[in-house]
Amino acid sequence: FSFYDENFPIYTRPRYLPPTKLLDSHVTESILGDGSILKDCSIHKCVLGVRSRIESGAVLQDTLTMGSDYYESNGQRDAMRAKGSIPLGVGAGSTVKGAILDKNVRIGDNVQLINKDHIEDADRPELGFYIRSNLVIVIKNATIPNNMVI
Repeated sequence: FSFYDENFPIYTRPRYLPPTKLLDSHVTESILGDGSILKDCSIHKCVLGVRSRIESGAVLQDTLTMGSDYYESNGQRDAMRAKGSIPLGVGAGSTVKGAILDKNVRIGDNVQLINKDHIEDADRPELGFYIRSNLVIVIKNATIPNNMVI
């Protein structure tokens, strides 16, 4: 089976998204999906899905993010923060190492997803995550509150 068979090619569907926007960010050995917005962050050996949002001071390393199904406007994001909610993406000052973030996750500010206690396996669906083989996996549509350390 080949995706590149000249007689029967298989194409991806167009998403009609803007290109990724990088604002004072440092990215190495990574793949960035269309429509992502990265602000003053550091990304190393990661794959970021479409419409990923990474805020100022965030550090991602050895991480897969699935991105988002939709955008939140800057006005919506500001309104959410004003009422204490967390917008889509990875919040300011957060560190994510060796993790998988499913679609539409909301990671608060100053969160540490680093498997601090080196736990091999854990089930915490009520908190929005699992740990498998030392990898932190944040489930679809989950919200990780500000200042949480995993």
